[in-house]
Amino acid sequence: MTFVNHFDISLWKICDGYYHQHQALCLELQDNHQLNVNLLLLSLWLDKQDYLLSTLDWSQLQSETHQWEERVLLPYRKLRKLSKNSLASDEYQQMLDVELMLERKSQGLILHKLKQLSPSGESSNLGTYLSLFNLDKVDYPSLVELV
Repeated sequence: MTFVNHFDISLWKICDGYYHQHQALCLELQDNHQLNVNLLLLSLWLDKQDYLLSTLDWSQLQSETHQWEERVLLPYRKLRKLSKNSLASDEYQQMLDVELMLERKSQGLILHKLKQLSPSGESSNLGTYLSLFNLDKVDYPSLVELV
């Protein structure tokens, strides 16, 4: 059994902690650069595990995750944002809850793909993932500090 087969859905609880520490930055990267927040957080978590994935692995994770999210999550997120001013607060919260459920589904898909990969990277996962979007990790010291 490989190291990654020991990873399970509980890793997202740790990633949630990273998210709450850097929510504004995560959302900025998502909105301005179309990064996947789950993959960003996963890159941090994997760096802490010294489990380096290759650029090709990150590219595949990004592509496969984006394909699913483009069909389901992203249209829903857009609808939620457009609906914000026309819904009661409890209705809007229900939409946020559904979006969170879709995020959890995305995390499950990422985890399934992750279990198929082996460590083969040569540099930090954070740096490799950010480089897919022509970003440099030195521009995000608060994220680097988490590793």
